[in-house]
Amino acid sequence: MPVALDAMGGDHAPDEIVAGAVHAVREHGVRVVLVGAPRPLMEALSVHDALTEVPIIRAEEALAMDEGALASLRRPRSSIAVACHLVRRGEASAVVSAGSTAGIVATGKLRLRSQPGVLRPAITVALPTRPTPTVLLDAGANAEVKPEMLVQFAHLGAAYAETALEIDEPRIGLLTIGSEPEKGNKLVKRAHELLSAAPGLNFAGNIEGHDLLTRTVDVIVTDGFTGNVALKTMEGSVRYAFAELRDTISESRTARLGGMLQRKRIRGLNQRLDPEVHGGAVLLGLNGTVVIAHGSSQAKGVSAACVLAARLARQGVVTRIGERLATAPRSHRLW
Repeated sequence: MPVALDAMGGDHAPDEIVAGAVHAVREHGVRVVLVGAPRPLMEALSVHDALTEVPIIRAEEALAMDEGALASLRRPRSSIAVACHLVRRGEASAVVSAGSTAGIVATGKLRLRSQPGVLRPAITVALPTRPTPTVLLDAGANAEVKPEMLVQFAHLGAAYAETALEIDEPRIGLLTIGSEPEKGNKLVKRAHELLSAAPGLNFAGNIEGHDLLTRTVDVIVTDGFTGNVALKTMEGSVRYAFAELRDTISESRTARLGGMLQRKRIRGLNQRLDPEVHGGAVLLGLNGTVVIAHGSSQAKGVSAACVLAARLARQGVVTRIGERLATAPRSHRLW
């Protein structure tokens, strides 16, 4: 089944979204169906001579980038809603959107519903660590949570790491202000107690902000407020570091020569840390695969998001999460 791509969501929709869809189809062999207003989508497809390669599903409404969760109720026929409906009816394997994160989360919960036992879905991102990525969740779906929800996020993250990254018995870390069990607020302290006693989870203890890219653990669990701040801080730091590096390399002839000699390694590092290369975040806990691309995604990022969505659907991440939650002790299922 194809990936349902919300063609009207994102800062550069629909032109860059359509360009990314065409790239995913031609370069990666991913089947994609565009969801949105037919006329502008046909015009964008004609630019790439791809009118016969990428089908279109009509959706006249769209969520604006500044619209929040309530927009999912005001616009029941929006492009993201129609895309989710295709997955629910079994006509698409996954949803991809670069639109409003709050709108995507709310629409996904409304249209696809949470998996049995899932209190709230969580946004999951793969941090570019070596040799394999580190999973971070929640990255922004739930600003306020209960300790029990962090335990459930750990199960979601563990299932994702096992399926998508092929990590056996992933180590779980709890993000807080100190490595000692007593460090943190009431939420973190109680979550630490629950995670330590939770069967089926390989809990490694607390981690701090400087451990985000050191791969101390395989899965990092936190609330959506903290996770989003940590993620945005890291992205900003990477941009700042590369800007400083470019300025330093251009300061003198010797520096430029050194930069040319290390050009291949610098390009490789830049690509590894580029968010668009990784395809975006994944909304875990729903009855369907949902990938949230960066709002400013260009064609490359949209294409990567489609590839990621198709791969996750093929790997059966949703099924694996259901199996893990079903086998969890009843005291930890939270329903």
